[in-house]
Amino acid sequence: MTTDAPAPSARSALLAGQLDLVWALFEHHLPGLDFDDHLWEPAPGAWTVRPDGAGRWVPDWQMPEPDPVPTTSIGWLTWHIDYWWTVTHRHCFGDGAPAREEIFWPGSAGAAAARLRGLKDEWRAELVKRTDDELDATERTAGLPLFGDTVLTLAETASWVNFELAKNVSEIGLTVRLRRART
Repeated sequence: MTTDAPAPSARSALLAGQLDLVWALFEHHLPGLDFDDHLWEPAPGAWTVRPDGAGRWVPDWQMPEPDPVPTTSIGWLTWHIDYWWTVTHRHCFGDGAPAREEIFWPGSAGAAAARLRGLKDEWRAELVKRTDDELDATERTAGLPLFGDTVLTLAETASWVNFELAKNVSEIGLTVRLRRART
């Protein structure tokens, strides 16, 4: 049986491999995190997640961001990953990006981990089937609300996802080590 569909790109496999590598580091941290770890604040005035009047867990947020940006809890960091990944995935491959105010922290360490694992799996599944032409295109990424007027190709967006995830995972790892050192 032959098909006329182009083969997925070697670059999509490279980007997926980078994602897998960063994700392995995240999986090193996730199993040991509990609810208290997620809400521990590394410094006074840290941004975290808090229940609102309706029982939803909402993040601390301020625009423009203060200078310096406050330290953050692991709960806030996992919400932040959920936020930018949900926005990016739904904009590029779904029904449109939700507003930041529509994305809540799920309320537990296990639910946060499950949510992020699901986002990673959904993103990876879309990424690995992309051709070079699709990776070089901007149709899926034009108007992505995370970058203002800057338009990235899908490959550049996937590279940013990997970088942003690595940065957030590193921040989580540092917060874990600080908490363990102080308790």
